[in-house]
Amino acid sequence: MEATVTTANNDEKTWGGGEHIQPLGASYGKMMMWFFIVSDALTFSGFLAAYGFSRFKFIETWPLADEVFTHFPFMHGVSAPMYYVALMTFILIFSSVTMVLAVDAGHQLKKTKVAVYMFLTIIGGLIFVGSQAWEWKNFIKGEYGAVETAGGSLLQFVDANGKRVALADFAVKLPEQREALTRSHATWFVEDAETQPTYTVAEVQAGFKAHPELLIRTEQLTDKKKKTVLTRVESESRLGTAKYVVEGANLTRNEYGSKLFADFFFFITGFHGFHVFSGVIINIIIFFNVLLGTYEKRRSYEMVEKVGLYWHFVDLVWVFVFTVFYLV
Repeated sequence: MEATVTTANNDEKTWGGGEHIQPLGASYGKMMMWFFIVSDALTFSGFLAAYGFSRFKFIETWPLADEVFTHFPFMHGVSAPMYYVALMTFILIFSSVTMVLAVDAGHQLKKTKVAVYMFLTIIGGLIFVGSQAWEWKNFIKGEYGAVETAGGSLLQFVDANGKRVALADFAVKLPEQREALTRSHATWFVEDAETQPTYTVAEVQAGFKAHPELLIRTEQLTDKKKKTVLTRVESESRLGTAKYVVEGANLTRNEYGSKLFADFFFFITGFHGFHVFSGVIINIIIFFNVLLGTYEKRRSYEMVEKVGLYWHFVDLVWVFVFTVFYLV
């Protein structure tokens, strides 16, 4: 339908989504999808810009992606930096290819091919979302552990060759019992035993003292983009200021480096993961409509094309997120 706007000089018709008036040759539904994509692109741009400013402000303490994302499924103990992230990216990009094929099959009114390619797109999206959840689990759990000083500096442990050493490899269990805080016995907050670190600061200090070959690596980067390794004397001195044992990453502490890295990682990848999950749900709905012959009866698969625009946008955003978080 069309709405008429009356002015002092003439009558002007504004677009009400009718088929005969199509700005840029696009239907009303496609135009609305493009409006959403542009607005969402600006949102992601703001997030990534904030990440970039924060990273370069704290560049000396920013974690190295090659040391954070080293896990690969079913390869426990094997360091595979960035391999699984690259595989995730390939799967998501390949799902964009299958979506293109689904749209093309829709233009040709080939119902079976549309259903097959939509199904492959859904599988790719589910694998990606599951991979992100698995990556989050490893990031939260951590691998080596570290200690945080009273001043907020992060101290990691390495051997004489500069290779990371996990707390479990040298920390000792002291005889004194740790008392978990409960609601009936707490000073300022409630903490379950599950949230407490595996080792206390005293147990880490005692284990470090018993292993003279160990050194401490700070979060500060050298000119060669390597973490600064202290001498044994300096390591013992810095470890004496330790206040917390840090295992994994959360919104408060991060064993890999700057706390802001974890904050941005959870927020931006989580926000993108929500988009992918939403896209999977929408794709599933469209997939069942294809099977039911809804679009075959309409003689138009435009809904597949519209959801395809959204899916390509989600894939494109991940390329930027992947570049900013993992490559730069």
